[in-house]
Amino acid sequence: MSPRQQELEAIAQRYQRRAEAVPLDRYSLLRPEVWQMWQERQRALLRLLAQRPGTPAEWCLAEVGCGAGGNLQEMLRFGFRPEHLQGVELLPERFAAARAVLPEAVGLYLGDASQAEIAPASQDLVLQSTVFSSVLSDAVQESLAQAMWAWLKPGGAVLWYDFIVDNPRNPDVRGVPLRRVRALFPQAQIRWQRLTLAPPLARRVCRLHPRAYTVFNSIPWLRTHVLAVIEKSIS
Repeated sequence: MSPRQQELEAIAQRYQRRAEAVPLDRYSLLRPEVWQMWQERQRALLRLLAQRPGTPAEWCLAEVGCGAGGNLQEMLRFGFRPEHLQGVELLPERFAAARAVLPEAVGLYLGDASQAEIAPASQDLVLQSTVFSSVLSDAVQESLAQAMWAWLKPGGAVLWYDFIVDNPRNPDVRGVPLRRVRALFPQAQIRWQRLTLAPPLARRVCRLHPRAYTVFNSIPWLRTHVLAVIEKSIS
């Protein structure tokens, strides 16, 4: 087995361990910290999309690591057309869950995203959400970033949401700081903002009161994630 295949197998094992260890309701939108994180990110993403030329109905978007299809469903609510959406998922059970809830017109691919049959320069936007922090191999990160960059049209952008700090309690993930993002996309222009109160802290303070999320999230250094727009030059 090649080093690349070994890392892909390891990623699947990490997700399996996480699924077995995490309570079933950890990411439920009924939890106050979860819906506040989700709404914060949704508002920030909508503001970014509103700054781009055109409308969602015109844009093509591909998601790396589409999971059970939640983000692609969100794109449909934003106004994207199903036939303009594509998703790639490594894990068969998540792929099956996405296929079950998304329209047939949404293109889904099972396997290694860097090998997905997505045409070069065909996408206005490429989305990744907490995928790179689960890839511990620098080489696999780099090949994935190269594929995503190749899919983009001139003037297109990667929409990036991931955490920038390590989790000392979880060796299966690692933060992706901005210097690493810049190294992965050396030709890009990058705009970014910090979001998301550190999830362990968010869970703790929301047990006291849901409004505590807003209070603690007002402190920038307690935000552990970055939402970035990684733009490809038109020329």
